[in-house]
Amino acid sequence: MTGVPSALLTGHRHNARVTSPSPHPGSPARSRFPVVVVGAGPAGLTVGNVLRAAGVDCLVVEAESREFIERRPRAGVIEEWAVRALEQRGLAGDLTARAQRHTECEFRFDGRAHRFGYAELTGRHHWVYPQPLLVTDLVREYADVRGGQIRFGVRDVRLHDLDSDRPAVSYTDPDSGERHWVHCDFVAGCDGARGASRDALPERARISRHDYGIGWLALLAEAPPSSDCVLFGMHPHGFAGHMARSPEVTRYYLQCPAGDDPARWPHERVWDELRQRLHAAGRPPLTEGRLLEKRVLDMHNYVVEPMVFGRLFLAGDAAHLVAPIAAKGMNLALNDAFLLGDGLAAYLTKGDATGLDGYSDACLRRVWDYQEFSQWLSEIYHGTSSGDPYRAGTTLARLRRLFTSPAAAAAFAEQYLGTAAAR
Repeated sequence: MTGVPSALLTGHRHNARVTSPSPHPGSPARSRFPVVVVGAGPAGLTVGNVLRAAGVDCLVVEAESREFIERRPRAGVIEEWAVRALEQRGLAGDLTARAQRHTECEFRFDGRAHRFGYAELTGRHHWVYPQPLLVTDLVREYADVRGGQIRFGVRDVRLHDLDSDRPAVSYTDPDSGERHWVHCDFVAGCDGARGASRDALPERARISRHDYGIGWLALLAEAPPSSDCVLFGMHPHGFAGHMARSPEVTRYYLQCPAGDDPARWPHERVWDELRQRLHAAGRPPLTEGRLLEKRVLDMHNYVVEPMVFGRLFLAGDAAHLVAPIAAKGMNLALNDAFLLGDGLAAYLTKGDATGLDGYSDACLRRVWDYQEFSQWLSEIYHGTSSGDPYRAGTTLARLRRLFTSPAAAAAFAEQYLGTAAAR
């Protein structure tokens, strides 16, 4: 198994959970689960749901409260293949009933609007379903429907003995202050770039990083969407994006300097820049509203290789980050979770190590495909505002090619929808 010494595969335990008394008064509480999932985001909760559906007991530990994770603002674009995979696992009922189905996007440059109908080209589409809604669905299914164990608000999470056949996760209970130790067969590290899983990585881990040198001002506006599709504005002042989140709320992005202060962007300046950067002849003006959120995201990507270290399997942002340039982050997290959940379930119920053995390579194939697309798309979005007339000229040439070359349009649609990476 890649990253897991073969000796660690012997004597694995299946679904039983054993709670043993502490050997001495005042010593840490100890318990055992086949799998401990660290982090209750889309990746961790999907892994937990897949395991519960297979009859495998697991524990999810999360540093934040349930209320927090169900309200935390995050991206909302889900690719069709990911929705179908959620459906196959009984996890998409609310999503398909409530999500918006998107079939087109619109590029705005040179003062004109250019509609790109990717569904017409491919027969595929996107779904827009804010991540907090998906997390709400997943945690309800895991904890309330499938009876999965979850601990919210835990403190000082640590991972232990990952290169042994008795790994463990320890944490402090937020109410009692008691230290808990949970022994397991596997740890699924789904707790992002600053979590305990990343802290536990050995020196042999290779982390590749790319910084774009720019920022995006992420805005949430209490305003109805101004278009029936996603808008991408390429302007000498910088990129602007428009993405519907609900009938009453719209996500906007404005390119800005890396590390910029959101306080430098008062209401009037924000809407003035959005009007300029998203202007297109013949299109109605933007519907303005109160700004609910303003934060600057510095655009960067990273990849951890491999994604397996002993009995620790990374998933989601703990393993990789792709800047919101291409709206791929949640889709990559879900892909990891499907592969990891299925692989763990097969091993723990049937002794089949095939999925776990190929986990890292299978995930990284899609990860690097999406990284490359993000880098390519960044040039499309930001070339016209680079201050370099050569880059601006080549960027406009690429944009025009999307609307004059069927081959270029088909290639872009494949990457935009994530269908090429599945082959």
